[in-house]
Amino acid sequence: MPVTTHLLKLSAGTESVDSLIDWQATRRAHGNDGLPRHVTRMWPRREDEVLNGGSIYWVIKGLIQCRQRILRFDPVTGQDGINRCALVLDPELIRTAAAPKRAFQGWRYLAAADAPPDLPKTRADEEPLPPELAGALAQIGVL
Repeated sequence: MPVTTHLLKLSAGTESVDSLIDWQATRRAHGNDGLPRHVTRMWPRREDEVLNGGSIYWVIKGLIQCRQRILRFDPVTGQDGINRCALVLDPELIRTAAAPKRAFQGWRYLAAADAPPDLPKTRADEEPLPPELAGALAQIGVL
């Protein structure tokens, strides 16, 4: 049975899920196909597992707060001539239950069993809790 693996990434400079949505709405965040992408230096070695329904889970302000399905990986060459990997993403951001995560460099693999659940559609439009409060509640298991 095929395994699904996700990626986990810090959304540097992002203040909220809404600010990530705003950034991804800019032309700079899109490729020629109009889909949002995130360019990274490393190509995932577990490509087949990630492309088997995997998502990128975004860490914002120390909490996993949302995810996006990864559609494919595209090779890109930077202006410096270095080959990189563009994670081509589904435009829909899906809010997840808040889960605390310490800072780290680059991206990490995230097992499907360890991924926080999606928020129900009825809760996706709720005003989010302040990150400090959401983090404290997640640490004691309330969220």
